[in-house]
Amino acid sequence: MDLFTWIFRLLGGLLALGLLVFSIASAAVVGVGIFIVGILLALFAGRGRGPWRMVMRDSSAARQTFFETAFTLMGHVAKSDGRVSEQEIALTEQLMTRLGLTATHRQEAIALFKRGATQGFDVDAQLREFTVHCGSHANLRQMLMVFLFNTAIADGAISPEEHGLLRRIAIAVGFSDAQFEQLMRMFAAQEQFSGARPGAAPRPDALAQAYAALGMEASASDREVKHAYRKLMSQYHPDKLIAEGVPEDMVRIATERTQEIQNAWELVRKARGL
Repeated sequence: MDLFTWIFRLLGGLLALGLLVFSIASAAVVGVGIFIVGILLALFAGRGRGPWRMVMRDSSAARQTFFETAFTLMGHVAKSDGRVSEQEIALTEQLMTRLGLTATHRQEAIALFKRGATQGFDVDAQLREFTVHCGSHANLRQMLMVFLFNTAIADGAISPEEHGLLRRIAIAVGFSDAQFEQLMRMFAAQEQFSGARPGAAPRPDALAQAYAALGMEASASDREVKHAYRKLMSQYHPDKLIAEGVPEDMVRIATERTQEIQNAWELVRKARGL
């Protein structure tokens, strides 16, 4: 081996060794950096200031606030016409059973319902709390109105006092008067499709009620009707509602509502040949 070749190989070996050392050192520096950043972020999160902790905390607050608001206002709506009827109490208990509330949540729900029905209950304070933690989510606002509508209709009809209180609540959480009236029409129409059986003979006004359940007029285009149906199904999707703050053991009502919407849609779809 001549001197030139030996020097060339030596330089090549030194270069390769240098690259290896540099790579190991760089990886070590990067690794240490990541480790330090991870430790700092963990400490930051542990003190309750991490962004994900804020999201978790906000979601937890939304769930608790939604639960408290729903059941206190259900009691308040039930009492708004002067007294809480035995039928309203029975149907509220049935609702708790349908929801499959845990034993702890059931006891809390009963206590909240009674609190909302007591004289002097501060409905405005409860609505302000709801607006702070849940008001930015349209789906939560709509689900609250679903629960309250179910309470108001429990005895077969919505009294003027109940209707006035529902309007007041809807406006307080961000609905316009026109939106509230449309919601009431939709909810009432959707109720007509509760437990509907495939193949059952439709009522004379069933198709008109089906359009109302979708928030549509019969003159709407196929595209508009499909969009309304898909939007409603998305609004009541359990995973979305849970992510936004509805407690897991309260989403069964949303599931039932989607079935009513599905039944109404099937009638419209067949009438249009879609």
